[in-house]
Amino acid sequence: QVNLVESGGGSVRAGGSLRLACAASGDTICISTMNWYRQAPGKPRELVASVSSDGTTRYGESVKGRFTVSRDNAKYTSSLQMNDLKPEDTAIYYCNTNRATTVGCDGPHNSWGQGTQVTVSS
Repeated sequence: QVNLVESGGGSVRAGGSLRLACAASGDTICISTMNWYRQAPGKPRELVASVSSDGTTRYGESVKGRFTVSRDNAKYTSSLQMNDLKPEDTAIYYCNTNRATTVGCDGPHNSWGQGTQVTVSS
């Protein structure tokens, strides 16, 4: 089982920046891709960014050029640097991990953090 805790959320004005962090514990060797999702009331859950175990990154179209995701495998953490924030970025941001196919990694296929609120005002 992988346990995830997000931090770094808060309230900022449009154009500002925030850096979110996700700390993993438990069966950390079984983590494959680390992802960031977000969800606002009345809107579908959206993939914001992902980073694979080898460092390959992928971003949602709406955040390309503004957000940067990274991970530190030694510290079992992932960070999401968010720049030029816009009101439409307001949402709860969730850390998520996919399970590796490594022998012995037979826990849940996905793990989720509790989420951290990001609010961007005009």
